[in-house]
Amino acid sequence: MDASSTGDFTTRLGAIAAETQGLLDRLLGETPEPGEIARPPRLVAAMRHAVLGGGKRLRPFLLVESAALFGVRQDGALLAGAALECVHGYSLVHDDLPAMDNDDLRRGRPTVHKAFDEATAILAGDALLTLAFDLIARAQVHSAPAVRVALSLELARAAGLGGMAGGQMLDLAAEGRFDGKHALSQAEIATLQAMKTGALIRFACRAGAILGEAAPDALASLDRFGVAIGQAFQIADDLLDVEGDTATLGKAAHKDAAAGKATLVAALGVAGAHERLADLVGEAEAALMSFGPKADILRVAARFIAERRS
Repeated sequence: MDASSTGDFTTRLGAIAAETQGLLDRLLGETPEPGEIARPPRLVAAMRHAVLGGGKRLRPFLLVESAALFGVRQDGALLAGAALECVHGYSLVHDDLPAMDNDDLRRGRPTVHKAFDEATAILAGDALLTLAFDLIARAQVHSAPAVRVALSLELARAAGLGGMAGGQMLDLAAEGRFDGKHALSQAEIATLQAMKTGALIRFACRAGAILGEAAPDALASLDRFGVAIGQAFQIADDLLDVEGDTATLGKAAHKDAAAGKATLVAALGVAGAHERLADLVGEAEAALMSFGPKADILRVAARFIAERRS
């Protein structure tokens, strides 16, 4: 990919991150929405701590840029992206809890349960998850109710029992939380990671096609792209845990090995994981072939995901 494509990607990623940040800032004000009774200030503050503390906003970026392939208005895609970011934020708040991963740092700042307390963190996560479905149901996302229903269904399945929440349960079970630790096969690790991490990334790509009311073959292409980059994201994350440091990552490094977590890095070795990462980037780029040059920014995104250092 040429330098201009890389520059375009960096500019767009930064712009969408800034717009998502501004939108979430407005959505998480203390003034109640119609139908709400009141917004407790402490809960609002904890939710804001969870989702306004930075981050690349990669998931909203993927959603907005996937939607752009079909000429979708950016304001609707951004609101859908904000909903997705609320789900992602909730998952991080709950994952960081002492009962889960017991992390003290997230993006270089105290996690929500450290900055506030455990009960507030649980409620902040609950409220962010609920807010996500409030946002995605709004008419500003898309004028067609059927499209908003389809997005709600897909987001629920990506986030829930057969997606992210189910993947977290598999992760805890693999650590031996319930009936003793047991080794997972590569296929079992891939399933766990596709649910826990990959499902929301896959949703971001599919959501763009749903907003664009895309033909089935175009939706299938973005689905393949989302699956590949979802796997790549998790392998890159696991490699960063092995090869990175706490100061760069903004969270504790080397925790996966210490906790005995099931990762493809552990299964394949560092060199094997890097090889698999390169293969996944190739799969992601191939999935976009039918879109031609207009998908170049997504092709660069696949490489960025594989090569990121934080």
